[in-house]
Amino acid sequence: MNLKQPIYFFLCALLAAGLASCASSSEDKNKNSDEFDEAGESLKQQIEEVVYNIPSPSEIPYLLQATGAEFNQTLVNPRQKVDSYTTLNHKAALNLGVYVADIGYLTSYDKTQEAIDYLSSCKTLADNLGLIGTFDSELGKQFEKNISNKDSLAQLLDKTIKQAEAFLIDDNRNKLSSLVVTGSFIEGLYISTGLIKSYPKNILPEDSRNLVLTPLMRVVLEQKKAVSELLKMLKTVDQSEPIASISADIKTLEETYEKLNIEEQIKNNRADLVLSDKNLEGITTIVEKIRKEITE
Repeated sequence: MNLKQPIYFFLCALLAAGLASCASSSEDKNKNSDEFDEAGESLKQQIEEVVYNIPSPSEIPYLLQATGAEFNQTLVNPRQKVDSYTTLNHKAALNLGVYVADIGYLTSYDKTQEAIDYLSSCKTLADNLGLIGTFDSELGKQFEKNISNKDSLAQLLDKTIKQAEAFLIDDNRNKLSSLVVTGSFIEGLYISTGLIKSYPKNILPEDSRNLVLTPLMRVVLEQKKAVSELLKMLKTVDQSEPIASISADIKTLEETYEKLNIEEQIKNNRADLVLSDKNLEGITTIVEKIRKEITE
C-alpha cells in the first residue's frame, strides 16, 4: 500500500490556492499577471513540499499495525464527544482530523464496523464546516462493501476528502485546512506514544522491554522531520488562536526531538542511547498536552 495518501495533496492544494489568493491581493494591482502566476506556482510548490512530509491519516496507524502492536481502544477519541466540537469552527476542524486518524487506526486493525460508526461523527463535523455530503450514508455503504480490503477503505476516505472543496468558500480555509492536518498528525503521534507508555512495565527487564518496543519507538522517532514540517505549515497561516498556542506547543515538541540528537547517535552507531522509552517521556508529555487541548 502506498502510505502517502492523496488526502494531503488535496489539503496542500487548498492551502496553496488560498495562500496564493491572499498574497496576490496585497500586491500592486498593476503588476504583470505572469508574475502573479509565477509567484503562485512557487508558493504552491513550497506548500506541497511541506505537506508531503507530514504523514497521512492512515500512515502512522499502518506502521503501528505492521510492528505487531496490539490494538488499544482507549487511545481513540470517543465519538460521543462530537457534539462538544460543533460550536467552534477550529474545534470542528481539529477533531475532524482526529477522527479521520482514528478511522485509519481502526481500519488498519480491522475494526471496520467501529470505523463506520466514526464516519457519522466525521459527518457531523464536516457538515458543521460546510462540507455537506462528504461523510454521507453512501460512504458507509461503500465501507461495508469493502470491509475486508484496507486499501479500498483508504481510497474511499481519500475520495471523500477530495469532495471538501467547500473549504474554499470560507475566508478561513487556510487556517481550517491546517487544523485538520494538525489534528490528524497529533492523533497518530498520540496513539504511537500511548502504545509505548501503556506497555506493561513489570513483565520484562528494562533492556528486554526496550527491545520489544523498539519498532514502536522508531515510528515515533521517525516523525521528527514531520514535526518540523507541521510547524512550518502552521506558520504560513493567521497566527490568531488557537494557531498561536498550537504552534508554540509544536515548537516545544520540535525542540524536544532536537535534544535527543537522533541523527548523531545513529551516525555513531549509538541508536541504543535513543531507543529507550525513558527518552520518549518528554515527547509523550507534550503530545498528550496538545491532544488534550484539541479534544477537550
